[in-house]
Amino acid sequence: MLLNAGLPDSDGWKGWPVKGAYLYAPNGRSVRIPGNGYVVERPIMEREMAKAATRKGARVLAAHDVCDVIKEGGRVAGVRARFLGEEREFRAPLVIAADGFESLLARKAGLNTFQPAYHVDSGFEYLMSGLDIDADAIHLFFGRDVAPRGYVWIFPKGDNTANVGIGIDARLDATAKQYLDRWIEKHGKDYGLSNASVLEVRGGGIPVGGFLKKMTADGLIVVGDAAHQVHPLHGGGMFLAMEAAEIAADVALKAFERGDFADSTLSEYNDRWWKLRGRSLETALKLRYAFERLDDEDFNYLVDVLGSEDVLAMAEGDAGAVRSIALRVLKDRPRLAWKFREFIGDVVMGSGG
Repeated sequence: MLLNAGLPDSDGWKGWPVKGAYLYAPNGRSVRIPGNGYVVERPIMEREMAKAATRKGARVLAAHDVCDVIKEGGRVAGVRARFLGEEREFRAPLVIAADGFESLLARKAGLNTFQPAYHVDSGFEYLMSGLDIDADAIHLFFGRDVAPRGYVWIFPKGDNTANVGIGIDARLDATAKQYLDRWIEKHGKDYGLSNASVLEVRGGGIPVGGFLKKMTADGLIVVGDAAHQVHPLHGGGMFLAMEAAEIAADVALKAFERGDFADSTLSEYNDRWWKLRGRSLETALKLRYAFERLDDEDFNYLVDVLGSEDVLAMAEGDAGAVRSIALRVLKDRPRLAWKFREFIGDVVMGSGG
């Protein structure tokens, strides 16, 4: 998908190559997921994408804090932004809001972007140097004590450097940083973190559900985190956002060709997005509900019985494959039936796929 963004391989954004991932249960046992990919250097990638856009005629304006939408006759007609204390206006027949979690633009435009706390995770991450870990794969750690409703991750970046982070239920009393620090203190020696130094720190909210049914208005399309386009199981959003951006660009081009930026025209974006990703994401959300009920013993069991193809099928939200996996797992461990009760009713019994 990233290659389809038109960025040359030589620009440095691809970062460190990895060959799959290890998923660790609370007891330390793991399952390896094969594959080939890269830990992306996002700042470099975003800069190269901006440069590529300017070569196509786009105008990039850094350090502009968009603070409001301009509405005329009930439709979005542009935005207001602050630049070094000065307020500026930018008018356009179409605004694409990609302003992240809790999108100001979507809310100001009148869209219902309410996100219940139940569908929000809290993320925290260190960029650490001086690690001694297998850098050929990413490492993901699960368990109720490790990261409630989430996981700890280590994404190697070469030169004994890695992103080490965590995502957890945002409603917990303890913070994501507290959970991550506790895990590093307890397990850092086991995974080569004991002598590592922290170079950077970042954190923020992650939408993991509450998908928007309506992501358009007159003169407006909403994409990415702003539209809650994030995978509810693993919290990843870059791939989904880029898919949404491709659809939004195609719909926008048609709107310019017709000179029609009404919601009724732009709503093609809603239809295409939901047809492409909506059903699989809703299946993944049902799985998230089930995983929230698992205890450490359940995680240990699943890592022992699930293969790499099973894990990939669940991550993709493949309802048919997940139904087969669930039936197999529940046959051997019937006590999981209660924990997967909504998922069983909607998917295993057939109405989900």
